[in-house]
Amino acid sequence: MEKLFRTKSHTQILLDAENGEYHLSRALSAFDLILLGIGCVIGAGIFVLTGTAAANYAGPAIVISFIISGLACAFAGLCYAEFASMIPMAGSAYTYAYVSIGELFAWIIGWDLVLEYLLGASTVAVGWSAYVTSFLKDLGVVLPAQLCNAPFDYSPASGLVATGAFVNLPAVLVVAGIAALLMLGIKQSARFNALIVLVKVSVIMLFIAFGSHFVNAANWHPFVPANTGEFGHFGLSGILRGAAVVFFAYIGFDAVSTAAQEAKNPQRDMPIGILVSLTICAILYIAVALVMTGILPYTKLGVASPIAAAIDAAGPTLFWLRPLVKFGAIMGLSSVILVLILGQSRILFSMSSDWLLPKVFAKTGKKSRSPYVATLVTGFVALLMAGIFPIGFLGEMVSIGSLLAFTMVCASVLVLRKTKPEIKRLFRTPWVPLVPILGIVFSVGQMLALPRDTWIRLVVWMAIGIVIYFAYGRHSSRVHHSTLQNENKS
Repeated sequence: MEKLFRTKSHTQILLDAENGEYHLSRALSAFDLILLGIGCVIGAGIFVLTGTAAANYAGPAIVISFIISGLACAFAGLCYAEFASMIPMAGSAYTYAYVSIGELFAWIIGWDLVLEYLLGASTVAVGWSAYVTSFLKDLGVVLPAQLCNAPFDYSPASGLVATGAFVNLPAVLVVAGIAALLMLGIKQSARFNALIVLVKVSVIMLFIAFGSHFVNAANWHPFVPANTGEFGHFGLSGILRGAAVVFFAYIGFDAVSTAAQEAKNPQRDMPIGILVSLTICAILYIAVALVMTGILPYTKLGVASPIAAAIDAAGPTLFWLRPLVKFGAIMGLSSVILVLILGQSRILFSMSSDWLLPKVFAKTGKKSRSPYVATLVTGFVALLMAGIFPIGFLGEMVSIGSLLAFTMVCASVLVLRKTKPEIKRLFRTPWVPLVPILGIVFSVGQMLALPRDTWIRLVVWMAIGIVIYFAYGRHSSRVHHSTLQNENKS
């Protein structure tokens, strides 16, 4: 039983990060890490989710919902920052669990992250395809429906049903292109991400700056609409329900920690990258929500493109901004795909470096020093799923994977503070144990609110992972072999 909870030495991790067989190119600055965080967090959520949550749950008080959700993410973000400052390795929550609560938990969270990032990239690619198809249609270019839709549709009642389409080709092409870029190296990928982030943040800033001139304060009254008599529909409970919905718009900041082994000064820069990117995204979300609900009554925001609806309401003066918003959404989703595939490949690299998965996933290019095999496999599987399955089927599992990772990281901070207090921490999570406990409570609470089918799929996925661990990983583990060698010497 003890073998299942064996931990990895913090000293050995530091040696592996710099001089080991499995090391990556340290090319990312604090600014690069901030942009990676913004690149992953700001996607379709800001262009879609804000209006839907305002119209259905919170009204103008969706602003308060965003503040509550931001605080909930901050609890987990502070815990991630502590680990990232003392464990400068790729692998994110997987590596943190390996050091603190043992190999079995590390495997569980690593297997969970495989699900989160892989399905996340596929889901966003399907959304990217829809935005691109709509954008091209506005320009007079109509793509054949058989080549830009999934061959299957999905509903909880009937499951997967054939649609008559052949493949979602735009989704396949964007995943293939981004995977190819990532295989060139982290420098090239970071530059591309920086350009995309500049574009989409500029579009958001344009909307805030010009849209604010068309705000009618009367649309903010009542700021908290009266509850309809049903829990979650306006009033205080609506604000809380809105917070639960928009919580998922923040998910993605944890992907920054997967690049720790490629940061120039990870002990200093990783906490900056995680916390600053989360703060910037929260400010942008709140500002967009204020302007959007100020231009257009919240009751009219429950549409697929609420920002575009607000622009239309402002009149022809702002019509020039409409195509830019769609373009910004396309750019936003592109960077999300990039960071998710980057994160997934680094998770596979880390698990392979520990010999819990075949060593081939830890192979790196001689010049790029990037894990090209892990990236190639991730990209191939993601493009297959994006090309074949609809967004509803793919998207359900992403959120529960993120929340499980948050829970494990917060718990690991509590464990490591007790078991290994001597480890140097350049950043320390404040108000321990309060902050980690609140992080656990918020994350578990969100998980419990998810549909039962999502839990069933998670349990099935985890069962598959446990079988693989006991059949392969447990006996192949580097820590296991190191323990055997020490026992033989003694």
